[in-house]
Amino acid sequence: MIDRYLRRLGLDDEPPSVEGLFRLQRAHVERVAYENLEIWLDRPTTVDPAESARRIVSGRGGYCFHLNGALSLLLEELGYQVTRHYGGVQNSPDVPPGANGNHLALMVAGLPTADNPGGQWLVDAGLGDAIHEPLPLVEGTYEQGPFRYVLRRSETEPGGWRFDHDPRGSFTGVDFRPEPTGMDAFAEKHRHLSTSPESVFVKVAALQRRDATGLDKLTGLVLKRIGAGPESSTTLDRPEDYFAALTDVFGLTLDDVTAPERDKLWQRLYSAHERWLGRNDLS
Repeated sequence: MIDRYLRRLGLDDEPPSVEGLFRLQRAHVERVAYENLEIWLDRPTTVDPAESARRIVSGRGGYCFHLNGALSLLLEELGYQVTRHYGGVQNSPDVPPGANGNHLALMVAGLPTADNPGGQWLVDAGLGDAIHEPLPLVEGTYEQGPFRYVLRRSETEPGGWRFDHDPRGSFTGVDFRPEPTGMDAFAEKHRHLSTSPESVFVKVAALQRRDATGLDKLTGLVLKRIGAGPESSTTLDRPEDYFAALTDVFGLTLDDVTAPERDKLWQRLYSAHERWLGRNDLS
């Protein structure tokens, strides 16, 4: 499994190092899409890291519980000192800060540098449009490509940390607790996010892929590129264009999806897009 996982990332097996950790984070966010299409395909998933890793190896992605769960498993197997942490993402400024369990964050320890003598790093492949490389667990402002982030102590989680996203990001920020936790802590929140009619994942099909110069994101049928220049936007209102973008932009061939499933997925996506257009016409 680990050999296949590394092949998916285009990496070789190597001992733990700061440079190796950076290569892992970059490759993961560039090659493994943040996506919630399993929900739109009516395919239940769990937060089991091994299940998530098998799905990633087969060419798919997932959201934070899947991506960071699988990445933590990979890091453990490669010898990194990785721990999982209870976090909470705030999708808008009117949502109060704090860790509510809707995000799994990862910390890696034991890799000191001159700028990070404590040797702890925030590693996260499950924030979609956020970090491209690990961040040192040192308070400060960090620039990665066209985006600027702030890492500081959490005001709501004693001893924990707060990540403030770039203003162009899809969420405001995330808090996470200092103590490690197990994957079972996220099971109920995952059930809500993947099944509740009130969940944003149930309401909107979303894909995101970060690279060194910016971000590709597909929300419903609207494909955007966000980088240093003007933002571009394209509506993919034909199924051939949509599925081509999944492959060409996000690396998702959907080899595990049958033709009837693709047709059903497209109908659901198109119907949701029509409802969205109708709401905008009335606003």
